[in-house]
Amino acid sequence: MTTWPVHGRISGPIVMIGFGSIGQGTLPLIERHFEYDKNRFVVIDPQEKHKELLDERGIRFIQTGLTHENYREVLTPLLTAGGGQGFCVNLSVDTSSVDIMELCRSLGCFYIDTVNEPWAGFYFDKSKGPEARTNYALREITMEARRRNPGGTTAVSCCGANPGMVSWFVKQALVNVAGDLGLAYDEPKSREDWARLAQQVGVKGIHIAERDTQRATSEKPMGTFVNTWSVDGFVSEGLQPAELGWGTHETWMPENAGTLGPDAQAIYLLQPGAATRVRTWCPTPGSQHGFLVTHNESISISDFYTVRENGKAVYRPTCHYAYHPCNEAVLSLHEMFGNAGKVQAEQHILDENEIMDGVDELGVLLYGHGKNAYWYGSQLSIEETRRVAPYQNATGLQVTSAVLAGMVWALENPNAGIVEADEMDFRRCLEVQMPYLGPVNGYYTDWTPLTDRPGFFPEDIDTSDPWQFRNVLVR
Repeated sequence: MTTWPVHGRISGPIVMIGFGSIGQGTLPLIERHFEYDKNRFVVIDPQEKHKELLDERGIRFIQTGLTHENYREVLTPLLTAGGGQGFCVNLSVDTSSVDIMELCRSLGCFYIDTVNEPWAGFYFDKSKGPEARTNYALREITMEARRRNPGGTTAVSCCGANPGMVSWFVKQALVNVAGDLGLAYDEPKSREDWARLAQQVGVKGIHIAERDTQRATSEKPMGTFVNTWSVDGFVSEGLQPAELGWGTHETWMPENAGTLGPDAQAIYLLQPGAATRVRTWCPTPGSQHGFLVTHNESISISDFYTVRENGKAVYRPTCHYAYHPCNEAVLSLHEMFGNAGKVQAEQHILDENEIMDGVDELGVLLYGHGKNAYWYGSQLSIEETRRVAPYQNATGLQVTSAVLAGMVWALENPNAGIVEADEMDFRRCLEVQMPYLGPVNGYYTDWTPLTDRPGFFPEDIDTSDPWQFRNVLVR
């Protein structure tokens, strides 16, 4: 595009918390698509590594780390300076999403984040049981805040690529499959309507199926964790217990599994997600092994599409992440786990200038219905990313454009209270985001987890239902 649409006006201050790879990529999208007072745009980060991007724009930078002790003192004057309605864009790690969200709402300020983050130390606190370190537990804290204080100023929880964009993909994919099956249905208008449609279509489960093929111009050095997005973020979630929304069609559960919530709404495994592999499918590689890394959308999507009768869940799809990161990140994980799970001293995020080629193919695989399985998502290349937005690779742009869409939706729905991506208008959000996603396509496949298994040894599988988690989990 030569001109970019202005989607709205932010009348008060903008406070961005965190200026890592996602903060840097979100900055130009805010500049393009909103009217705002640059004199009241503030960025907070404990490191000043990329401060020059802010200096050349005249944007104020505060070098500090937010803690439970100082966040109110630091944020309150910044979010209320000069009047209007402020907007807090939380793109950091080790800051409590719920605490900052509740502060913003008490001040009448908009809020958005990309992940439900706790204060520093939560993920590695050995005094907490594994169930307390799950995303289910973190999400319940947010849901309790919503129950305690419903309505009010909009705060968008967990709105990046995933969680976030993938929830909008699920709705579009569900509509596409329903249409291709020739089902008669009315456009869903409520959570209950969407859940009934998923049940009608016959979706047994959903993989957030991703393959990142972006390649660096040089190989990963020993002792360095290399990734295409936040190393801290990936390591934290990768060391949490593997976790998934648990479908009502499942007949088997791993021996090391624990249940979460009513009717076994979710389960967790007594092993880290980044050391747990699952069978999945993406359009370009076809079948692949991905990591079952815990994510908020695994819980929220499964919950959103639950059908209850007389208080009991009669239908719920299984939902989990199935992530194959870039090759450098896979090697980094292998090295880290070989060193007792201690993250490397050096961390490096591949920027757009040092990536040779590749695509981040991120979508949702709806499976078990009358047409077997359907993948719908973004196939964004590094070349397309360089063309449409600065300061980020393909992985980053899928996240930052979802932040943009969430901010637009918040401005257009200012009193929605605390919301998750599943509850937002998926058509409007994708309309805002589409210019940044490259090709967005849908693919049917006859692949199942029983397809092309090596067959070297006897396996404990369920041939009566290919889509049992028993067949998906790599054991």
